[in-house]
Amino acid sequence: MKIAVLKEQADGERRVSATPETVKKFIALGATLAVEAGAGETASIADAAYAEAGASVGDRAATLAGADIVLGVQGPDPASLTGVAPGAWIVASLNPFAEHARIEAYAAAGYEALAMEFMPRITRAQSMDILSSQSNLAGYKAVLDAAAEYGRAFPMMMTAAGTISAAKAFVMGVGVAGLQAIATARRLGAQVSATDVRTATREQIQSLGAKPIFVETIAGIEGEGTGGYAGEMSPEYQAAQADLVSGHIAKQDIVITTALIPGRAAPRLISAAQVASMKPGSVIVDLAVEQGGNVEGSVAGEVVVVNGVKIVGHRNVPSRLAADASALFSRNLFNFLNAFWDKEAGKPVLDAEIGDAIRLTQGGRIVNPRLSS
Repeated sequence: MKIAVLKEQADGERRVSATPETVKKFIALGATLAVEAGAGETASIADAAYAEAGASVGDRAATLAGADIVLGVQGPDPASLTGVAPGAWIVASLNPFAEHARIEAYAAAGYEALAMEFMPRITRAQSMDILSSQSNLAGYKAVLDAAAEYGRAFPMMMTAAGTISAAKAFVMGVGVAGLQAIATARRLGAQVSATDVRTATREQIQSLGAKPIFVETIAGIEGEGTGGYAGEMSPEYQAAQADLVSGHIAKQDIVITTALIPGRAAPRLISAAQVASMKPGSVIVDLAVEQGGNVEGSVAGEVVVVNGVKIVGHRNVPSRLAADASALFSRNLFNFLNAFWDKEAGKPVLDAEIGDAIRLTQGGRIVNPRLSS
């Protein structure tokens, strides 16, 4: 069983899908590891470290030749997979809704494409969940990016020259990224508040020492949405939330938005009018900018200034912490393959619950029902 680890080709992608730690673990299972030269360079991992861990290091052609499993962070270009035979697994974050043509090409080539972001959010799959591990880092980095752009200190400071007030930070969307953003902003000394359409998150917000901001007159979503995500709300709730948030946003120094709906454009949480209501020098970080953005006026890959308010729209935020993001991502991949490793067969054998959820292509066709429309 040969596992190939590729150097990422997407612009700005600094992560890598395996580390020397996971290479050793795969070899202990009986696999042979091949790593493309330079694959870990942008994540601060030298080729020599992979070689020392037991992998062969070579060019892309040698890495892919005869590979049974190809690991990636983002889905590799099908045209670049020369030497990979039909039936091989492509295991990565494949962005199936936005990259349908690429998924079709995987099917046409006979590959079995496994989308790690489709991993079901069930207890036994928690250690395999790339969305959670990467969102955790994104929430943390969003606060650091906000602090870097904000021209003042976060904590209250009492000095002989007078007192500096603590920054006011507001987190919109309390999933994994939002919870980490709350915790990080609190650690930096900000006064933190947060909101979500899921009423169950109120206690989570309070447990981190932040103030919950919720619509009280119209029911939100009880418990968790499908797959751990919030669903879309009624027009009545959206209008009530907009009114509530408008008054609150105008008083904030930092706003971080994290709301996503799988397979759809990110919901608009902040309007241009709400941006205009904020004080000059305030900062908004839009973590959903690559899916259309939660903030009107945010631009993917840019920091724009609107009426003195900075709107931060960095792409691929987890990749901005490449070493840690790679360590977590690669462990997710190992945990996934290890959980299904059949020692007698010398390879992983998937079950229906997880296999059917993440498998996009098989036998020359697209098989995942989420891509049928």
